Amino acid sequence: MEGALVSAATGALKPVVKKLFALLGDEYKRFKEVRDQIRFLASELTTMHAFLLKMSEEEEGGHDPLDKEWMKEVRELSYDVEESIDDFMLHVDDKDAKPDGFIDKIKHSLGKLGKMKTRRRIGKEIEDLKKQIIEVGDRNARYKTGGIISKMSNLTIDHRALAIFEHASKLVGIAEPKADIIKMLTEDEDCGSAPQHPKVVSIVGFGGIGKTTLANQVYQELKAQFQCSAFISVSRTPDMMIILRTILSEISNQRYVDTEAGSIQHLISKVHDILTDKRYFIVVDDIWNVAAWEIIKYAFPMMSGGSKIIITSRVKDVAHSCCSSFSGCVYNIRPLDMVHSRQLFHRRLFKSGEDFPSHLKDVSDEILKKCDGLPLAIIAISGLLANRENTKHEWDQVKVSIGCALERNPSVERMMKIISLSYFDLPAHLKTCLLYLSIFPEDDIIRKKGLIRKWIVEGFIYNEGGYTLYELGEKCFNELVNRSLIEAVKTDDGVVKSCRVHDTVLDFIISKSNEENFVTLVSVPNTTIGTQSKVRRLSLQGDKGGNLCEPENLVLYHVRSLHVFGHSVDIPSLKRFRHLRVLDFRDCDQLKNHHIEDIGSLLQLRYLDLSGTGITELPRGIGDLWFLEILDLRHTIISELPASIVNLEKLVHLLVDRALEFPDGIAKMQALERYVNVHVSRQSTKFLQELGQLKNLKKLHLEFKGVSGTTDGNGVAEEDVKAIVSSLQNLRAISIGGNNSFWTEACLLPTSLQKLSVFGTIPRFPDSVSSLVRLRSLFLWMERVGEEDFYILGGLPDLLKLLLRIRKCEDSRNTRVIVGGAHGFSGLRLFSYSILDDEMDLMFAAGSMPKLEVFETVFDAVKTESLTGGDFNFGIENLTCLTTIKCTAVHCRTIKTGDTTKVATERAKAATERAKAAMERKVRTHPNHPSLSFIHGTYWR
Repeated sequence: MEGALVSAATGALKPVVKKLFALLGDEYKRFKEVRDQIRFLASELTTMHAFLLKMSEEEEGGHDPLDKEWMKEVRELSYDVEESIDDFMLHVDDKDAKPDGFIDKIKHSLGKLGKMKTRRRIGKEIEDLKKQIIEVGDRNARYKTGGIISKMSNLTIDHRALAIFEHASKLVGIAEPKADIIKMLTEDEDCGSAPQHPKVVSIVGFGGIGKTTLANQVYQELKAQFQCSAFISVSRTPDMMIILRTILSEISNQRYVDTEAGSIQHLISKVHDILTDKRYFIVVDDIWNVAAWEIIKYAFPMMSGGSKIIITSRVKDVAHSCCSSFSGCVYNIRPLDMVHSRQLFHRRLFKSGEDFPSHLKDVSDEILKKCDGLPLAIIAISGLLANRENTKHEWDQVKVSIGCALERNPSVERMMKIISLSYFDLPAHLKTCLLYLSIFPEDDIIRKKGLIRKWIVEGFIYNEGGYTLYELGEKCFNELVNRSLIEAVKTDDGVVKSCRVHDTVLDFIISKSNEENFVTLVSVPNTTIGTQSKVRRLSLQGDKGGNLCEPENLVLYHVRSLHVFGHSVDIPSLKRFRHLRVLDFRDCDQLKNHHIEDIGSLLQLRYLDLSGTGITELPRGIGDLWFLEILDLRHTIISELPASIVNLEKLVHLLVDRALEFPDGIAKMQALERYVNVHVSRQSTKFLQELGQLKNLKKLHLEFKGVSGTTDGNGVAEEDVKAIVSSLQNLRAISIGGNNSFWTEACLLPTSLQKLSVFGTIPRFPDSVSSLVRLRSLFLWMERVGEEDFYILGGLPDLLKLLLRIRKCEDSRNTRVIVGGAHGFSGLRLFSYSILDDEMDLMFAAGSMPKLEVFETVFDAVKTESLTGGDFNFGIENLTCLTTIKCTAVHCRTIKTGDTTKVATERAKAATERAKAAMERKVRTHPNHPSLSFIHGTYWR
């Protein structure tokens, strides 16, 4: 994986410089005729990279047109240079290796004859690149004005400040959140207690969602109740002297000019002295980083009971950090619902809702959907529509072209300024990661793992000591969520699995990507965003409404990333994409085998996603993709892999969801970290032995269906399989399906395991689990579980997630199993315990599972009522950190009809209702008042 950073601001300059210096190494010494030119290129491009990086940190409007045009030229040139170097390295792949033996020497000599022309061509290309770089530099010098253009035109009103002057009568949807904030600020006083410290409430949310407006409405209502009050805006690049002088002026009703400033320490002391022994109310609006708060907070006395502080921020970590300094809590501001969105929209365009034309109702709702409840977006788009005729045709045009309109209509400048503040606060690599999301269609659910892997193979993630590239990519993903620029969609045990991009943010990043020729978007009805002839990243977005073809004027030879979404897309020939690194056909059901016949020509390909397509087999040419790192074949009907697959020696992830027949030779694929669904009975003995040689393998699924006795159908002994698994000492996750009885024996699972899943009922607890001290997640199907098993499980120090599925045998005793503090479980966060056709037999005693947050259970209501004496008491009051309970009461039925079944059904329904009522009582009396989800289901057998 690339260690050098590719970015939207600097293009491929950094990896190009790295590769140029590599060409100066001893392994390429035979190219001495171009070494001086290579040194020149490296030196010039290093300087250009530093200049572009500095320029990219300036906010919108900070560049004159000549600078922006020069930046574009250098970026485009960097990609061209990298393509030439990559071609060069492919042609001279053998470098200066000396042949051994007579035959090898003859072959080497013949090969050198063929490469002489290549070397001459490479030399000419490098000379041409040198001329281009000189020309680009000279042209910038010729026309540069030396900064004589006035910067006064860049001065603009801070539109966030205007929010505090908005009259309450013009606001919508403000009453409920305003009441929530006031309640949070005053709840201690309402209880009759006297707070010892100021109460802090942090309002957090995306830019334009109404944080400032909400804070100001609360401020205006409450400030008269306090002896001192102040409302200050911090901004992205705060001047702490000005901020502290502003606080001082507002709380003292005196004006402090610059000459009276003193030091920051002096101002903090002065503010602190004035506020001491007084009840104060301070709003600190739009704070971006913890460092600013760490200075401001010292101005506020800690022992001022009854005082209030409101913080607003779009960064979640900042909001939480501000609260931790005092007694505080975080309020996540919600977007407007559709009713309030319509109300605001109609009020901005017409006098009242009654005046709204009925023929525009549907299209207006579609436009409001794009605004997604953001007040500032609704105001901006209503301003755009105010200058249009009130016809459905005009409004439809605005709906379709909102993203394009953002670039040129002054009505939406305010909204874009708000988003651009968040964008320009990002470091260069995060800007690039965010812009890459412009590839995805509106409202697309973007899988986190796939996104991070694409960032990595594109070269957006840089190396940092002590972390893997994926971990660094995950940090980038979390930072974008933290800054409210992307929205977490699905969570599994608190871990975000996917995200979506807010429509308004998507329009902004599409506009920026177009401006920097970062992504070219082609969508139905054949609209193209991005007009440059050289396309670097192409997104084809089709639907069922029309056939999508890429415009003829697009040059596809330079495309580095191709994504195809939706239906009715004409699949372009892969021969046209020589420099492709990412190819994503996910869920493109019209993709057939003939479309990927030439896949072997994509020699730079790193990422290939064929999941959910109509592909039935891979071509032999797949083995020519020497640089391929990720291959996704999930949700296809491919049944076997070609023999050439083992040539993919850099492949890290082979993603499949069904057992494929794999050829012998997997031992060559030493980079492989993830390969799931190995069906033991379908593979050769040699393959299984080679599987044990993959020292970097981290994730594996073994299917034993049809395997029993001492050997399988291919003569593979069970003991041999155990030996193979135990040899994979870097394995992090393993799942096992089929006949699992022998896993209760002393199978030496590697101690590196963090996740173990065993599908298929096992008679007793596996002896080997107690040694898995790094285990974080465990899933087991068992015939029974006793207190002795909970002692073993509770002793696993890192266990966070435990899922037990119990299928009791007929002779099992119906007794309670007590789980108490002595069993351990010191870090467990989620516990799921399911008995589909029997009673819930667990009882939690005092001290049980001290950090458990989520408890899930499935049980037979009738049998559980009998075992518990009718009170359905599981001891959940002893689970002190519980936040969520998910209960499913099932009724076990056999496939028959008659009065007996009807009676049993009515009995089960009554027992289920009593179980639900009992659980609701337990939740009401629990100190945490955890949320309860109660479902009634039927289990057939």
